[in-house]
Amino acid sequence: MSRARRKRSTNDDLVEAAEGQLHNILGLYKLFDDKRPVMVFDLQSQKIYAYPCDEYRSTLSERSQAMLTVQYDEAVVENKVVVFVRDNESRRLTSMSFENG
Repeated sequence: MSRARRKRSTNDDLVEAAEGQLHNILGLYKLFDDKRPVMVFDLQSQKIYAYPCDEYRSTLSERSQAMLTVQYDEAVVENKVVVFVRDNESRRLTSMSFENG
């Protein structure tokens, strides 16, 4: 199994968690859609946050910052929403993009 595939499969539960909250995530996003925020779903608290992209990017590692820049730019062009899911217990963070609407 390739490393990329292994990484994806280890975060399947985080993707599923975001999909389960997608209605709520997109609802909050719509309140701030003119600012094109990055959405963050905290798995343990079950809270959803909307952050300005630059503010959230500054909290990430250099590698993750570069990845977010590419993902965010693509999301803007494709009218998608960037969503991060954070699992503090397992110390994992993953991102994905969803259709806006």
